Amino acid sequence: MSPSPGSMGDPSVGSLPPGASARDHVFFACLWILGGVYLVLILAMLIADLSYTSPSHFLQALRSPEIRYSIRLSLLSCTLTTVLSLWVAVPIGYLMSRTQFRGKGLVDALLDIPIVLPPLVIGLSLLILFQTPPGKALERWVSVTYAIPSVILAQFMVAAAFAVRTLRGTFDHISPRQEQVAMTLGCSRSQAFWLVILPEARRGLLTAATLAWARSLGEFGPILIFSGATRFKTEVLPTTVFLELSVGHLEAAVAVSLLMVMAAVAVLLLIRAFGGTRSLEQGVRL
Repeated sequence: MSPSPGSMGDPSVGSLPPGASARDHVFFACLWILGGVYLVLILAMLIADLSYTSPSHFLQALRSPEIRYSIRLSLLSCTLTTVLSLWVAVPIGYLMSRTQFRGKGLVDALLDIPIVLPPLVIGLSLLILFQTPPGKALERWVSVTYAIPSVILAQFMVAAAFAVRTLRGTFDHISPRQEQVAMTLGCSRSQAFWLVILPEARRGLLTAATLAWARSLGEFGPILIFSGATRFKTEVLPTTVFLELSVGHLEAAVAVSLLMVMAAVAVLLLIRAFGGTRSLEQGVRL
């Protein structure tokens, strides 16, 4: 039986055309060599970090009161940021997926600004915002700048954009026909959303939450500008690395960096195990 036309030339589903196998092997070998340079660089960085520190350095860093405070504040701020990000990402993602309105392209571009802007610019913009009369009025009631709320707000500005993008992609992949069927059976639009669409989007919700949490954990630029890097006040893990480097404690900085690497790997494994590869691609695609 001859191979189907769709399988011709596709080594994953059929045999190669006569005389093309050697050329294809050379082609894929070149691709692996070029791409392997980047993979080797990633592995080399991780191995260098591991070789520079030791378990004793790692445990010593974890015993430091400053680092333990930064770990607690990072866990608290990242969790609150994730909740806030989902709180706004679900309605925005649903509206952008299901509705058409004048100026939608502009709104879509605005939602991507925190992703494409340099992090330092986001921090500077937040700092300037709270120097305006409305910002100063709010500061009379709640201390934001150079305080813990500024850490959460700086993380939220970036993490929410990734959550919105992820959930919009998730809702785009859910057929509107499911809502229409639910409404023909007597559900209102809101009931169809809560009972049909939201349960169907659970993988996307998990992906958005983990991406928002991971992005919050690694945020540095906006926090440094808007919150500062004050010990026992606004110090989170990325600023801990900066502070330890600034005083010459390279071993402690590397130990904290490895802690963040382990958290990032755990998040990626969680996404791939429960969210699926497609959900991860939706989360990082602009």
